[in-house]
Amino acid sequence: MIPSQKTYLILILVLLIAPILSNVLGVYQTIMITLLFDVVVLGLVIIDGWGVRSNRVKIDRELPLRLSIGRDNPVLLKVKAENINSVIKIIDYHPTDFETSQSVLDANLLAHENQELTYTVKPHQRGEFAWGNIQVRQLGKWGLGWHNWQISQSTKVKVYPDLIGLRSLSIRLTLQSSGSIRKIRQMGIGTEFAELRNYRSGDDLRFVDWKATARRSYANMGPLVRVLEPEQEQTLLILLDRGRLMTARVQGLQRFDWGLNTTLSLALAGLHRGDRVGVGVFDRQIHSWIPPERGQNHLNRLIDRLTPIEPVLLESDYLGAVTHVVQQQTRRALVVVITDLVDITASSELLAALSKLAPRYLPFSVTLRDPQIDQIAHTFTEDITNAYTRAVSLDLLAQRQVAFAQLKQRGVLVLDAPANQISDQLVEQYLQLKARNQL
Repeated sequence: MIPSQKTYLILILVLLIAPILSNVLGVYQTIMITLLFDVVVLGLVIIDGWGVRSNRVKIDRELPLRLSIGRDNPVLLKVKAENINSVIKIIDYHPTDFETSQSVLDANLLAHENQELTYTVKPHQRGEFAWGNIQVRQLGKWGLGWHNWQISQSTKVKVYPDLIGLRSLSIRLTLQSSGSIRKIRQMGIGTEFAELRNYRSGDDLRFVDWKATARRSYANMGPLVRVLEPEQEQTLLILLDRGRLMTARVQGLQRFDWGLNTTLSLALAGLHRGDRVGVGVFDRQIHSWIPPERGQNHLNRLIDRLTPIEPVLLESDYLGAVTHVVQQQTRRALVVVITDLVDITASSELLAALSKLAPRYLPFSVTLRDPQIDQIAHTFTEDITNAYTRAVSLDLLAQRQVAFAQLKQRGVLVLDAPANQISDQLVEQYLQLKARNQL
């Protein structure tokens, strides 16, 4: 039983009145009356708290089947009051490493009322975590004491890559395909026939289908033009670096986690566009190789295979990873390498590896930049220590630009973006490549 704030106020009020009573009744009598009053109040607190036991609220916790790393995942607590009005405080013992939107939840319920309380947790690491019990405090009918107890709700929960982001991307791609979002389709871009439509002012006459036009000329409805769309069933290979450079943390997550989220987003886009998608994870050697396949079920296999993988403090062998791709994939493919560049040594090795792919394949270098370095580099300061830090940041950015310029000269596509924006930008560039039929 825990005294409420109301109880403490009553006890403090008695202490304030005690000096006045001592002048009237005497010190000894005042002390005895005060002690007796305190005992009575504490007794009422116990009785008030004890009375809650037969009218405890009922609470059920509902968790997502799979939590998404780096996202606010909703947790639902369903609360049901019994025969009395209930004032409660709830502490849900989520894993200690998770950020939470609310550590204590408050609710006021009428008798027999149901309420749903929601808060969010943000995990920063993949894996399996233990979720504890639910701690509840319920105020007694008189408002003097809290009844404190736990509801047994211990369970295990798994944290996956950014599944929330994948669902959002899937909806966006579906809307684009169905036409709810205006589809960017230009005449003559692509190789696969999509449809015939009426000629519009400005259309290229080279794409007029004269045979189809002749068949309906009797109706005097004007010429028909062929609409072409990007070729389907191409091959997309993604190489995800899990070496030393990917162990650093950027905005709460390891670079590898940002890279893994990006890998799955790009894979989803590729599968949605009908491509065959394969993924390789490498450090000194190929750690995991998932051969290219098509179909939405392949995405589930990718998630299950890639989720347990963690980065390691090993130098990455870019040339070895690229050599493995060349041995496994003989036909032309888009090869996306997701990594990071910090020093000249790493950039020179990446340059040598990706140069081996061109022109037989279409190589694409994707690097995850730390937004904090950008902020430091572009923030003027007069402090000497901060000025040195800014100089280092500017030098790092300059080295990256030199490396990217060399990659572009060798025919390598380049994307360098903040880690928290890389998924959206990469998917957009991939869709543009498909629309332009660059592969």
